Amino acid sequence: MPGSFYEQPILNSPYAIPALHHPLDEHGQPLDLPPIKGRRPSKFIVPVPKSRKRQAPAQGTLDLESYTDNALINEVRGYVDAWRSIPNPADWGVTAASQRLLDYWRNHEFSGVRPFFCQVEAVETMIWLTEVAPQRSATKKLTEQILQANREANPDLFRIAMKMATGSGKTTVMAMLIAWQTVNAVRQPHSKNFSKAFLIVAPGITIRDRLRVLLPEDPDNYYVTREIVPPEMIGEVRKAEIVITNYHSFQHREVLQAPKVAKGLLQGNDPEPIRTTETDGEMLKRACGSLLSHRNVNVINDEAHHCYRHKVGGEEEKITIEEKEEAAENEKAARLWISGIEALKRKVGVRAIYDLSATPFFLRGSGYEEGTLFPWVVSDFSLMDAIECGIVKLPRVPVSDNLPNQQDVLYRHLWKHIGKSMPKTAAAAGKMSPFDLPNELQTALYALYSHYEKTFQLWQAESIGVPPVFIVVCQNTAISRLVFEWISGFEREVGEKGDERAAFHGGNLELFRNYDEHGGRLSKPRTLLIDSRQIESGDALDKNFREMAVPEIEQFKRELAQRGGAGSVGDISDEDLLREVMNTVGREGRLGEQIRCVVSVSMLTEGWDTNTVTHILGVRAFGTQLLCEQVVGRGLRRQSYELNPETGLFDVEYADVMGIPFDFTGKPQVATPRPPKPITRVHAIKERSEQEIMFPRVTGYRRDLPEERLVAEFTEDSKLIITPEDIGATKVFMEGIVGEGVIITPEVLEGLRPSTISFNLAKHLLYTCFLDEDRIPKQHLFPQIQRIARRWIDEGYLVTKGVPTGAILYLNQLAKAAERIDRACNRGAGEDARIKAILDPYNPKGSTRFVNFITSKTCQVTGSKPPKCQISHVVLDSDWEGVMADVFESHPRVLAYAKNQGMGLEVPYLDGGISRRYVPDFVVRLDDGGDEPLNLILEVKGYRGEDAKAKGDTMMSYWVPGVNALGEFGRWGFAEFGDWAVMDDDFAKLVDRLLVKEFA
Repeated sequence: MPGSFYEQPILNSPYAIPALHHPLDEHGQPLDLPPIKGRRPSKFIVPVPKSRKRQAPAQGTLDLESYTDNALINEVRGYVDAWRSIPNPADWGVTAASQRLLDYWRNHEFSGVRPFFCQVEAVETMIWLTEVAPQRSATKKLTEQILQANREANPDLFRIAMKMATGSGKTTVMAMLIAWQTVNAVRQPHSKNFSKAFLIVAPGITIRDRLRVLLPEDPDNYYVTREIVPPEMIGEVRKAEIVITNYHSFQHREVLQAPKVAKGLLQGNDPEPIRTTETDGEMLKRACGSLLSHRNVNVINDEAHHCYRHKVGGEEEKITIEEKEEAAENEKAARLWISGIEALKRKVGVRAIYDLSATPFFLRGSGYEEGTLFPWVVSDFSLMDAIECGIVKLPRVPVSDNLPNQQDVLYRHLWKHIGKSMPKTAAAAGKMSPFDLPNELQTALYALYSHYEKTFQLWQAESIGVPPVFIVVCQNTAISRLVFEWISGFEREVGEKGDERAAFHGGNLELFRNYDEHGGRLSKPRTLLIDSRQIESGDALDKNFREMAVPEIEQFKRELAQRGGAGSVGDISDEDLLREVMNTVGREGRLGEQIRCVVSVSMLTEGWDTNTVTHILGVRAFGTQLLCEQVVGRGLRRQSYELNPETGLFDVEYADVMGIPFDFTGKPQVATPRPPKPITRVHAIKERSEQEIMFPRVTGYRRDLPEERLVAEFTEDSKLIITPEDIGATKVFMEGIVGEGVIITPEVLEGLRPSTISFNLAKHLLYTCFLDEDRIPKQHLFPQIQRIARRWIDEGYLVTKGVPTGAILYLNQLAKAAERIDRACNRGAGEDARIKAILDPYNPKGSTRFVNFITSKTCQVTGSKPPKCQISHVVLDSDWEGVMADVFESHPRVLAYAKNQGMGLEVPYLDGGISRRYVPDFVVRLDDGGDEPLNLILEVKGYRGEDAKAKGDTMMSYWVPGVNALGEFGRWGFAEFGDWAVMDDDFAKLVDRLLVKEFA
C-alpha cells in the first residue's frame, strides 16, 4: 500500500479511473493516513457567511467552509461508470459514430500524450446524458433535474457543466465535444441531438487566440496533431462551422460617434432618443458571423464561471469598498456574457451550452452566496483528483514560521499584515519609493526568490532551454509598479534632495534584473509587467499603465525586429505586443522565452498556458478559496508529461506559493526537474507523392459460403485454450475454525457429454455466423455445422487446463470457439468463399498523404535515395521498428513503405463475440514480379497470444481476401514475423518466396 499523502501524493495513472484516494478531513484537507481504495466521491464547498469585524483588514477568514457530497454528480458518475464497463460496443446505446469515437479515445495507441481519463470521462458524460439517459426510464429524471436547475438560473437556456481542475486539459475536451457533435450531425443532419455549428466563448483574447487549435483549418489543430479523431473522420470534422470569440464582443458598439450636443440636434423634437449603438442583430453579425446561417448552435463556454444571470431577489453580502468594486465588475462581465448567448438563442436557437471551468461557482456580486456550485454541473475532476493522478503540480504553501506569539503564518496570510500600508491609488504610489514597500513584503520576495535561485540552477544543470517562472499577483496598478521596480530596477528623475538611490536602482533580485552591472538596459528583459484585465479586454492600454511599460515595450519591439527584420514590427500595437510576450512565456524561440518573472495587476488570466511557473507570490486580498484556487491555478500546469517507467505514474512536480491563503500541503519535498522530451512533427512530404500508399478503411466483412458442402480447414490458430484465468477458480478450499474442510468444484460442468457440448457449440455457430440477409439462421446447415464442431473437439483443438471441458459453454468461450471454427470454414472453402470487405461509407479510402501529428516518442528520419517513404519519420515504439525500417529502406524490391501510425489503417476483428480493432505495424508496397505491386501488411509478434492469433487469422481469412475481392485497391497480402532479431533474413526469405510463387 502506498504511503500517506505527504510521502506519495500521486497514487493513480492519469489514463485510468482512479483506484485510490487520500483521506481528507471535514474541511477537505489531507490527513497523514494511508490511502483509501476506490475513487473519492465528488464533494463541493458549502459557503458559510464569514465573520468580519469592522476593524479587520480586507482579508476573509477561510476556515468556516465544509465539504458536502454532490448528489447529482455522484449519481451521474455511477451510471456512466456502469455504462462504461459494458464490454460490447453494440450494447452502449449510442450512434455508430459515437461508438467509434468512444472506442478510439479509450483504446487507440496515440503517438503523443493520449487523452487523460478525466478528459474522456467528461465527454463520456455528455454523450451518455445526450444519447443514453433520455432513452431509459430510470435515468430520465436526471435530464429533468438539469432542466429544472436551468429554469431557475438560466431561463430558456440549457446549460450543462464539466468541472475540471486547472491543467487537466479543457481544450482537448472541447475538441472531443466538437468531433462528437460534428460527425454525428454530418451523418444525421435531421437529429435534434447534434449540431455542427459552434460558438466558443472565452473570457479574454489570450484564451481566444489559444483556442485556434479547435479550428479544423488551423495547421496546429488538435484533431490531427493530437489525433483527437480517427483519420477517417477528419473530413467530416472539417465540415464544422466554428466561431471563437471573447465575451467582450457581445458589447453593443457605438455606431454614431458624436458629441452630446450633436446628438441632441439630430434627435430634434423626437421624444425617442436617437439610437447610437448596435442592435442585437448587428452585434451578432459582427460577433458570430457565419453561425447566423445555422439553426440550433452549440455554445462552449471556457472558464464558464464568468457567465451567469444575477439571482432575482438575491441578498448582497456585506463587503469592503474594494470588494464591492470587484463584485460590480464581475456582475457586469457576467451579464454581458450571458446576454450575448441569450441574443443568439433568440436569433437562431441554441441547442446546448457546454460549460467548462475548474471553478464553476457563482462569484461575489451574483446574488448567490459566493462559492455556490452551479447546479447544472454533472461531472467533476477536482484539484485533489488531479493531484492524485499527477496531472497538475502540487502546490506547497507556508505552514509555520519563526514568529513568536503569531496565530497565523505570516507568508500565508501576507495581505492581512500589509494591506493597510499598501497604496490604493496611483497618486498615493507616486509619493512612495519601491524601498518604502513593507518589510514583510520585501522579506517574502527575498525568501521565495532564494528558493527560485536553487530551482533556476537545477534547470540549468538539466539543460532545460527556458527558465522557471516566478509570478507576483498584485491588488492594483499602483502596487504592481512599486513591486516591479523593486524587483527589476528603475530609472527616475533625481529627487529634490538629489538622492541617486531614488534616481536609479538595478533591482534587488539579481536573476530578475532588467539592467546590467553598468546600469544599461538588458537587450532581453527578464521581468515583465502586465495588466491582465486590460490585455484581455482588447481595449487600448490605460495611459498610466502605458507610461509605466514604455521601456519594456520598446525593448520588445527591438527584439522583434532583430528576430524577423524591421518589417516584422509593422503596425503591431503595444497591447498586441505585450499579449504576444505574455502568451509565449516559457516557449523556446518566441518573444517571451527568457522571461523569468511576471508582475501582474489584478490576476493573471485563466488559461494562461505556461507550464514553467514554479513560484507564486500573492500581494492582494483573497476573500475565498475560490479566488485562491484561481490564482494558484496559474502555476499548476505540468512541465513534463512523461511517465516514470518504474512506477507507471507521473513524477511529482511542485509550485511554491506565498501570500495566498490556500489550504493545502506545505511539507517540504524534493523534486528533480526533468527536461521535456523533444517534440517531433511527423508528416507526409509533398515531394514524395510517388511513395503515397492508399488503403481501404474496412468496417466489417460480408461472406457467402458454398452451402451444399461446408469444409473446415483447421490450423494451429484454431486451438482454444481455456484456463481458470478465463472462467475463474475451479477449485475452492472451504474450512471452518474447527472440523473437516471441503473442496468445492463445478462438478456439473465435468459431467457434460461431448455430444451435448458439440450440439450447443453448433447452435451458437448457426445463430451467429450462418445467417441470411434477413438475419435468419440457415437451419438446413445445422447437421454439417454440428459435425464440424464435433470434429473440432475430437481433434484436440479445444484445450482445457485445470477446468472441465464444459467450460466451453460459457458465452464468451462459445464465441471464441465459434470465431475459430468460422475462420476454418472460410479457409476450407478456398476461392469459393465469396468474402468482401465492407468499407466505411463516409470515408472509404485512407492515404499516407494525410499523416500529420506531433509526438514526443523517439523518431527515425526517413529518406533513402531514392526515397521509399512518404512520411517524414518512423515513430519508434521499440528498437526493432527502426531495424525494420532500415531493412525496407535498403531492400531493392521495396517500392514504398510506411509505419502505420497516425494513418488510420485499422482492422476490425472479433474477440469473444466483441468487436475490436487493431493497428498493424507496417505497410510495404513490394515489387514481387507481378503485373502490379503487392501491398503487404507486416506484423511482428514475439509472443502469439490468443488475441494475436485472432488478429492474424482475421487478416488471412477475412481482410486480405475481402479487400482483394473489391478489386479497386490493388493486391494485398499479410505476413507475420516472430523474431525481431532475424527480421532482415525473414523479410528476404519472404520476398524470395513471393518471387518464386509469382514466376512459377
